[in-house]
Amino acid sequence: MFSLSRLSCFIAVAEELHFGRAAERLHMTQPPLSRQIQQLEHELGVQLIERSSRAVSLTAAGAAFLPDARRIVALAEGAALTVRRVPAGDLGTVNIGFTGASARAVLPRLMQTARERLPDVRLVLREMVTAAQVEALAAGDLDLGIVRPPISRPGIHTRALHHERLVAALPADHELAGVEHLAIEDFDGQPVIMYSPTDARYFNELLISSFTAVGASPRYVQYVTQVHTMLVLVHSGLGMALVPESAMTMHPDGVVFKEVTAIRDRPVQMNVAWRADNPNPALARLMRDVLPEREWI
Repeated sequence: MFSLSRLSCFIAVAEELHFGRAAERLHMTQPPLSRQIQQLEHELGVQLIERSSRAVSLTAAGAAFLPDARRIVALAEGAALTVRRVPAGDLGTVNIGFTGASARAVLPRLMQTARERLPDVRLVLREMVTAAQVEALAAGDLDLGIVRPPISRPGIHTRALHHERLVAALPADHELAGVEHLAIEDFDGQPVIMYSPTDARYFNELLISSFTAVGASPRYVQYVTQVHTMLVLVHSGLGMALVPESAMTMHPDGVVFKEVTAIRDRPVQMNVAWRADNPNPALARLMRDVLPEREWI
């Protein structure tokens, strides 16, 4: 099979139609260039170059072979450039897990920044609750997780990525819908849609601690996992809810949002999590160029 170097020699001669100029272009002398062409012709079993004392021209076979020779060399050079970009993290794939709530709070900014700074890194997104993400990270099925704290799995590193406020979501016809601001005490005795203590433990514990701190005792009428489900139930008139501020971007019909006082500033935290021994170069570049801590906290 012919070599890339012989193809390059043929392309140079075919484009220059002069052995001297082709040899100079390739930084070699004419005799080895002529031998390369002869060996290529021998390997192909056809004459590619017409030689005379006054002119060099392509045979019909040479003219037909030139476009293919150019494509083969270009593909080989492109493959070499591509494979060199992988260890640098310029090219590759990062598998990212995310919770439903993080889709609105974090993903739009993350995806846009990644497109701008690492356009050739492919992000594969998988919606999963935090516990499932931790298991997938430990098993090597995910490179990065967007999770709720706390994470205490050995070998999994985490750091804060995003903070936001809690806001009240009420049915539009609720008796408190016309109040400008709510206090956490206003939830006392009210029907409240609560987060699941198993699949949404972070939010469950956050709300319980907030209510306990002021002595409020809501009536929990339903337990759910996802924020969008909670807003559907609020719209149905089932009760009130406390949701992350980013949920307001959903603009659900029949639901009004109110600021809530007596809750510490931006209590809702989201972390990024990754395996300390993950060898994926694209993950390292993503953490450095797309998710630097100084830009996200």
